[in-house]
Amino acid sequence: MGIFDFIKNIGRKPEPAPDEPAVETPDEKLAELRTGNAILRQILSTGLPVQNPMVDFDDGTVTLRGTAADQATREKVILIAGNTHGVARVDDRMEVEEAAPEAVFYTVQSGDTLSGIAKAQYGDAMKYPAIFEANKPMLSDPDKIYPGQVLRIPELD
Repeated sequence: MGIFDFIKNIGRKPEPAPDEPAVETPDEKLAELRTGNAILRQILSTGLPVQNPMVDFDDGTVTLRGTAADQATREKVILIAGNTHGVARVDDRMEVEEAAPEAVFYTVQSGDTLSGIAKAQYGDAMKYPAIFEANKPMLSDPDKIYPGQVLRIPELD
């Protein structure tokens, strides 16, 4: 898919591994390795069908590799990585087993709601569940979106 830009200081902060001390480190390479590993753990924790996922993090850019089962999975992995605090760009080098048209990515603005986004994108505010479903497991509640977050806006069938 290519390179995707995100807002660097927005999103979920990467959590350290359970056996990893949560301390700041002056070693930049070690800190980047920990961030990349935290993003990979987040991707794996979703149970999304991705074979051999690999995540590299360097100076605000995440590089993704692996094979996604379908286009929706690929896009969700990109958004998991990109909606992480400290990530400014995602370099998608993933392959996809089942090709499909790409969804539109939308950056949430202050005051946005899923129903408002649905109204703008689909012409019908009541189609917000399509956006909510397309962004699971990143979203757990349709009322919990935040400015700067990037969402998938799928085509409707």
